[in-house]
Amino acid sequence: MIREADVYKIGQIGKPHGVKGEIQFAFSDDVWDRTEASFLFCKVDGILVPFMLEEYRFTGDTVALLKFHGIDSPEAARQLGGLEVFFPYELTPEADEEVPSWHYFQGFQIVDEAQGSLGTIDEVDDSTTNVLFRIGDLLIPAAEDFIVSIDQDKRLLTMRLPEGLTDI
Repeated sequence: MIREADVYKIGQIGKPHGVKGEIQFAFSDDVWDRTEASFLFCKVDGILVPFMLEEYRFTGDTVALLKFHGIDSPEAARQLGGLEVFFPYELTPEADEEVPSWHYFQGFQIVDEAQGSLGTIDEVDDSTTNVLFRIGDLLIPAAEDFIVSIDQDKRLLTMRLPEGLTDI
């Protein structure tokens, strides 16, 4: 069984589309397309459940229509509406390749070179131009200039933050 620590959120299921079981998918990371994944995980009643992708097509930069295997009607697709969608870290491109999105780092621990551990990233806020990592009430800018190193195995992000940034 897959654990939540093994996946990160990449989007959310929307409403059904058409009569064949297609469903809207609003995504923040298209890693599933770039890695040609055959499945995605949805959280159903608190449990991560794999859903096999039958086909998909993009309708915009952050929206796609998905067809899951075995979901063949609008009624069946409607049952999935609102579910969060996750992707396994182990299938994500390696660190020396392009990092899929800032959302990949959700669940990583941030260590500042000067202050030590700041905690684990609870959420990635990309609602504005300046993407932020949220650790409780603390907001850290997600900026490449601040990143010193990334340890994917330990899920550790080492940063060099400007003095006083965490005091705000």
